[in-house]
Amino acid sequence: MLINHPLLGPRDAAEFVVKGDAALIGRPDGMTASPQEMHDYAYLRDNPAGTHRELWYHEQGDRSWLVVTRDTLTHEVLDVALARDVARAEGRSR
Repeated sequence: MLINHPLLGPRDAAEFVVKGDAALIGRPDGMTASPQEMHDYAYLRDNPAGTHRELWYHEQGDRSWLVVTRDTLTHEVLDVALARDVARAEGRSR
């Protein structure tokens, strides 16, 4: 499977490590979040069949974080973006 890295072009998926649901970008503020919010963030995950956004880490490359949108049934990669750009667009950067 090829991942079309936004900066480096097509790369083999073996260069990456899947780190989970891209919703992890939206970490609650540890100083103001309730214990329930922190619990939900840390332990509750979706396991969808179909289109899903995931965090991928380019471990054997430039060490960048990507948000990869793919179909979990067919493994077709639908979109790839730098995680920092996604976080900024969603108003989650600090």
